[in-house]
Amino acid sequence: MPYILISTQIRLETGPTNVGDEFSDPAVMNYLGARKTTVLGNNFSEYHVEEPPRLVLDKLEKIGFRVLSMTGVGQTLVWCLHKEAE
Repeated sequence: MPYILISTQIRLETGPTNVGDEFSDPAVMNYLGARKTTVLGNNFSEYHVEEPPRLVLDKLEKIGFRVLSMTGVGQTLVWCLHKEAE
């Protein structure tokens, strides 16, 4: 999976960071130390880590991901990253 989205709430910029959805690459999620959770009332799962986004971005860069874009959506910060096919 060459794309990944990570996000965090502005007021929580020190963590936790959402790092994937239920279809994310398990190897990448394991590398990040992410836990899969389902919030009560949602019909989908998400992966998250307790680290701030900066540390997550550093880790993803080490395995070949590059930031394509970043934006704020309401009170949420979102980064889109891509990894070239090997």
